[in-house]
Amino acid sequence: MSPIETKRTSCEVYSRITGYLRPIQQWNDGKQAEYFNRKTFKIDQK
Repeated sequence: MSPIETKRTSCEVYSRITGYLRPIQQWNDGKQAEYFNRKTFKIDQK
């Protein structure tokens, strides 16, 4: 294991589900799969 990997700290990722923010680690398997399949879009604002 490299020295960089040993110094990493885990972090919680939050996202909105049913109207409020929750860590995605607490979601059920179906919601987690849905989250990882999401696509992001960038909209140019002029």
